[in-house]
Amino acid sequence: MGMGKGRGHGHGHRGRGGRLFDYGELRLLLLAMIAERPSHGYELIKLIEERMAGSYSPSPGVIYPTLAWLEDMGYAAIEPGEGGRKICRITPEGEAFVTANRAAVDDVLNRTGPQGRPRHAPQAVAEAMDALKTALRARLGQDTADADSLSAIADILRDAARRIGES
Repeated sequence: MGMGKGRGHGHGHRGRGGRLFDYGELRLLLLAMIAERPSHGYELIKLIEERMAGSYSPSPGVIYPTLAWLEDMGYAAIEPGEGGRKICRITPEGEAFVTANRAAVDDVLNRTGPQGRPRHAPQAVAEAMDALKTALRARLGQDTADADSLSAIADILRDAARRIGES
C-alpha cells in the first residue's frame, strides 16, 4: 500500500473491540473524506462517528496529528476557515495518492459502516445515543462519582446492552 513508516501503534482503535483500522488506513479515510468535502478536524471526527453509527469516535489526539502528517506529506492543505477553524483540503498530490491507492481507499470506506446495515443510525437511535454519551460524560466527569454509583451505571449499561441484544 506504500503508506510509509509509523503505521499502527495506538491509532484507530475501538477499545476492547479490537483494531478498527491502522494509522495508515486512518490517513486514507481522512484523505478520502476531505476529497469529498473540505472539512475541519472536529467536523471530521463527527463525520467518522456518524459513518460508524456512533460505535467509534476518533479522538482529537488521533485526528489532528494525522491531518498534520497529511499536510507535511503535501497531500492536504490546512487553511484558515470561518470562525478561526482551520479547513483541511486535498491537494493535487493527495488526489493522485488517493487514485494510486483506490483499492485500499475503497476497502477502508466500505469498512466504515456496519455490515449489512445502513451507514447511518435512524434519527431516534442517533439522538438517544447522543443523549447517553452526554449523560455519561457529565456523570463520569463529576468528582462525586463513587464506586457504588459507578457500579450502578455499569449495571444499567449492561442491562441496556442485554435488552437491545434481545430485541
